[in-house]
Amino acid sequence: MTELGGVVRVTVIQERGFARSLVASAVEGGVLIRPRRGWLAVPSADGMLISAARRGVVLTCRTQAARLGLWLHDDSGKPHVAVGPNAAGRRRVDAQVHWGSPIVPRHPDVLVDPIENVLAYIAECEPFERALATWESALNKSLVTMEALRGYSWKPAARRILERATPFADPGLETYLRARLRWLREPIRVQIWIAGHRVDALIGDRFVVQIDGAHHVGAQRSEDIRHDAELRLMGYHVMRVSYTHVMFDWHIVQDLIMRAVAQGLHRAA
Repeated sequence: MTELGGVVRVTVIQERGFARSLVASAVEGGVLIRPRRGWLAVPSADGMLISAARRGVVLTCRTQAARLGLWLHDDSGKPHVAVGPNAAGRRRVDAQVHWGSPIVPRHPDVLVDPIENVLAYIAECEPFERALATWESALNKSLVTMEALRGYSWKPAARRILERATPFADPGLETYLRARLRWLREPIRVQIWIAGHRVDALIGDRFVVQIDGAHHVGAQRSEDIRHDAELRLMGYHVMRVSYTHVMFDWHIVQDLIMRAVAQGLHRAA
């Protein structure tokens, strides 16, 4: 059971040679539980999987994205689940329910959506730049490839994201930076190597933007300051901003970048 994820259909157990009487004995003895008719689980199994089996739903969208460790602007709120287009009996589930046909067909034994379905719902459920960050997070983690994504028939919101997504960005803050500055019509390259280290973004030829994460302290900060100095000696202009700046004071960041571009700091001398 544990090898199978801890929550499985009874038919899967029976196909592996376990008799009904043995299963019934395990349930009676508390070794297994029945979340719902036709399903079995070990008591220590993932509570969200047990809940999904009990309610006849599949974990998807923001909920499954969080379980996969993908970037999310905010993972609070009700669970996001999916049901089939004819699952009328699931309407009373206390969750954000996604209906309709999935991009990738779901096997009846699964309790979590494939990554393609997760991204499809993210595209419909989240604002553009937040959804873009989650898609790029999946690409960055190699959970899916651009080549594979291009092979599916997406809805308009997902197609727009696919046109803009890149597997090379460090997802989240850098995604936001790139998406919000697209209107500048200047080349913006992310996560490129200069002087032995990656820089978060290079605008034009010479303007480097570095973004400090929420926990940017200690030895890492000292090394970044040293690298900034080396970049300046090489003729680059460096602007370092914080997580708070990008997330909550974007107008300040944008104004500084606009002024830098206006002064030609992004151009090679």
